[in-house]
This record gives sequence, structure tokens and C-alpha cells, in this order.
Amino acid sequence: MKTVTTHQIRKLLWLVLDSVGIGALPDAHLYGDEGSNTLLHSALAVGDFRMPHLARLGLGHLVDVPGIPREPGPDGHFARLAERSPGKDTTTGHWEMAGLVMKGAFKAFTDTGFPPDVIAEFERRSGFKTIGNYSASGTDIIRDLGPEHERTGSLIVYTSADSVFQIAAHEDVVPLERLYSACMVAREILDAHNVARVIARPFVGSPGSYTRTYNRRDFSMTPPGPTVLDMLSGAGIPVVGVGKIHDIFAGRGVTESIHTEGNRDGLIQSIRQIRDLDRGLVFTNLVDFDMVWGHRRNAEGYAAGLMEADSFVPGLMEAVGPEGMLIVTADHGCDPTAAWSTDHTREYVPFLAWHHGIAPGSGRDVGPRTTFADIGATVAALFGVGPTVDGEPMDLS
Repeated sequence: MKTVTTHQIRKLLWLVLDSVGIGALPDAHLYGDEGSNTLLHSALAVGDFRMPHLARLGLGHLVDVPGIPREPGPDGHFARLAERSPGKDTTTGHWEMAGLVMKGAFKAFTDTGFPPDVIAEFERRSGFKTIGNYSASGTDIIRDLGPEHERTGSLIVYTSADSVFQIAAHEDVVPLERLYSACMVAREILDAHNVARVIARPFVGSPGSYTRTYNRRDFSMTPPGPTVLDMLSGAGIPVVGVGKIHDIFAGRGVTESIHTEGNRDGLIQSIRQIRDLDRGLVFTNLVDFDMVWGHRRNAEGYAAGLMEADSFVPGLMEAVGPEGMLIVTADHGCDPTAAWSTDHTREYVPFLAWHHGIAPGSGRDVGPRTTFADIGATVAALFGVGPTVDGEPMDLS
């Protein structure tokens, strides 16, 4: 095995397990999320839960979970990360990871729906009528309003506890390009209202058996400041976004985007992209944890997804090669056992790092860290790019 220092790292696979939180933050009570622990509660929902590979990298040092042993000599460096920005949404979590700490929260319209003038302007500019405009689970509102949407062609508009304007449409009623165009209209309108994301939610099927598809697209606000992605791409270093990374950053700093059809495809694509890359960053979001199991409060499915992702870890480690690094982390929680809502939960997230320069059994705790932005600062330092972002680099040698 070739020994490397972090100064010799040429490429990095940064894997975000979307919503895999590891316990409530001290301020979780402000969000109604006391007692949340996405990873633990998912594991407890099944009888035989095991994540041996991430345990070897140090995950058991960050959270006490049956099936994730606390290895006395882990092979990776590890840390528990707290979110400094207010909120618990995908955009805020990813931007902070990339070195941009938000000072204020995005605007949510959970209790009221969107103002009539916003809906009227959206209808006028998009050419569509709308139905809905209230806070709901996506699967529930599609079930309830799908038949009316099919009869009338009106778009289903809804929101949640997050700062999102979601637009659902049947792919046989509204072609994808028309749905995406309508989302871009909404994005232009909602910048002034500080709404984080407009999300296209296409679905197929018939009444009673509607199914959302992987043709989802997110239309985020543009980051209000620089991120490590800007610094890398500005220095001519490739940044490959796998999954919804391109959408979360409004395309900024991403030099190539790879569409995925769920977690397994995202992991396969990540292996392919990092193996073929000579130098640069592959930044992957695995959305099924959040979209398929977390929000739908399917703890058993969540646990199965965690074990599947863990089974890919040896292949990911092999793919990064002798001059590569693997980082595994998350952006927020979405506890599938949280009976009080179907939304995200305010939690700590794990950070695990591995490369060939870490001698087996010599991994160490590089935390705790008070902001996700320490990841972005670390990535900037690994590649020697600047100016600086928020956060402090971690010593991963």
C-alpha cells in the first residue's frame, strides 16, 4: 500500500448521505425535534442491523447504535459536526458544508401557504392554474389532488416545514420540459421572498397508485457568497456533481453534472466518476434516504438503505485509488420515527474520512466541530485553493 500525505491528495470523493443525522442538536427544541436520532432509530426498527464498513472508519465513535461497533482502532478519521446556520434544510446544510454559513434562515410558508399575489403572478407568468397551496406530504397531496390535476391540468403546488415551493404534475399531463419551465418562473418570482428551493415533483400512474419519479429537479437560490466549489472550478479543478448537487448550488461551481436514479445508481456513478478522474472532486448526494424513506417515515426502508450504502464502502475505497480520499457525511436529519411531522430534524451529522496514508487502526477523532463549514475549509486546503471560506480545516493526515 502506498503511503501518502494529505498534500499528495489529487482527488476526493465527497459522499453526502442525505438526512442521515446522528442525534438532536442542543437547539433542536426550537424546531420541535427533541430526541431525534435518524441513524439510531432507523437501526432499531429492524432486527439485524449492521454497518461494518463505516464502523471500521469510526462511525461507532460518533453514535451508539446496535450493529455499529465502536472499533478501538478505526481505519479512518471521524468527527461529529454541528450546524451553525439556522434551519434544517438541504440547501442550508450543503452550502454550509461547502464553506458558506448562513446568517439567517430561509422563509418558510408552512402555516399559511404562499401569498395570493405570489400564486397569481406565478399563474399569470407560467400559463398554468394551480390547486393546493398548503403544507403537505408530497405523496399525500398527490394522492388527494392527482385526479383533479389530471382532469384540469392545474399544477399541484404545496410546501412543507422547509423553505420550498413544490410543483407536482403527472408526466402524461404536463411534459417534463413544461414543468421545469414553470419551476424556473417560480424561481424568478421567489428570489424576492427568500425561498430556498423550487422543486419539480413529477409523478406517474393512476388514481390510488401514483408514484413520484426520479425526474425530480431542484431549482435553488444562487449561493450569496463563495463556496469551495467556486474556488475549485475557478482554479481549473474539475467538480463533478452526482445526483442533485448541481441543483442545490444552482449550477455554480459544478463543471459536470451526473443524473442519478436513486441511491444505488448514485453509488455506482460515484465509483465510475472517481475512478476515471485524474484530479478533482466528485461530490455526491444520495437522495433516497431523505426523499424515499425519511419523509415517508419508513424506518425499515431507511435501515435497509443504510446497510446497502455500507456494502458499497469497500468499492468506494478501492475506486479513490492511492492518491484519493473518501469523505462520508450528511446534511441534516430526517428521523423516520418522528411522529410529530414528516419533515427534516435538527441533528448533528457524522464526518468520516479515509485515504491510504492513514495506517490501519490509526484513525482518530478530529472533532467535535462547531460548523459543517469545516468540511469546505478542509477541501479547500487539500487542493490548495482560496480565498478562504467559513470554517477551519481539519488535519486529516
